[in-house]
Amino acid sequence: MTDRKKDHIDLAFQSQIEKIKSDKRFYYEPILGNFVENKIPEIKLAGKSLRFPLWISSMTGGTSKAAVINKNLAMVSNEYGFGLGLGSCRIILKDKTYFADFDVRKYLGNELPLFANLGIAQIEDIIKNKETVLIENLLFDLQADGLIIHINPLQEWIQPEGDIIKRNPIDTIKEFLLDFHLPLIIKEVGQGFGPASLLELLKLPIEAIEFGSLGGTNFSKVEIWRREKNDQQLFEPLSFIGHTAYEMLHWINKFADEQKEINTQNLIISGGINSFLDGYYLTKSSNMPAIYGMASGFLKYAMGDYEELKHFAEIQTKGLQLAYNLLEVRKDFLSQINN
Repeated sequence: MTDRKKDHIDLAFQSQIEKIKSDKRFYYEPILGNFVENKIPEIKLAGKSLRFPLWISSMTGGTSKAAVINKNLAMVSNEYGFGLGLGSCRIILKDKTYFADFDVRKYLGNELPLFANLGIAQIEDIIKNKETVLIENLLFDLQADGLIIHINPLQEWIQPEGDIIKRNPIDTIKEFLLDFHLPLIIKEVGQGFGPASLLELLKLPIEAIEFGSLGGTNFSKVEIWRREKNDQQLFEPLSFIGHTAYEMLHWINKFADEQKEINTQNLIISGGINSFLDGYYLTKSSNMPAIYGMASGFLKYAMGDYEELKHFAEIQTKGLQLAYNLLEVRKDFLSQINN
């Protein structure tokens, strides 16, 4: 007790409120919280229930660390009730050498959603070559509930060894949906989607749109860094192209208010989600069912000791419980920052 009080004195001078920019996204209501009652609603995705509205987008496979990372992410998802999306499964589509890196259902359990992941370029080739059975086999082997298609034309264009995407991705997705009858998620990889792209995606009967918005892990920027030094400077302006999660949610809410045709079931708001407060604000501000996604935050801890990853997850879940109890979202703030 004595040490704690001494800490209070020492730290009080560092916590002067005028030095801190207050978070205008919320009303703080300290007399209304009831921490005995769990106010976080159960979330449904692909017919399965999440205990917390949090989605982990895994980012790796086929490397020396991948097996440990994916195992840890699956274990922590199981422990706390998160959904899990695998990194690109292209490497195991025809060759099972690295299959064990992705084989995480036994760690995740059967009650939570698990999605495999392929790029739009691979889907284009699969349709052209009439090889959709490869995807069926992939999902069966992984015991996955559905598929993520990541849309990454800018990344592929910048990447020295990138694939040339020959068709409009929306046409490829529509053709793919004619034969694919499991839950489908469409995501971006660091730039997000503009309003016209979002409106076209919302018309589709898919499980979710994952934002992958500007401000989070940006795979186009990753590819720029992989290039020669001279090229890096030339390509750098492209890394600033894109849309934030706040912009994208503002557009989607506007479409919902205007009663546009919406057949998509859910949103996964990802890209620049740095904390439970970001996730809470954006999901509670959505006019559609929404969860939020985090990747690099979890990846940072998944590469080491599991207890460190578990501690990170514990902070996220406790913080989210606090937010649901004490913070009221100011939806007007979303409009203000987009004007």
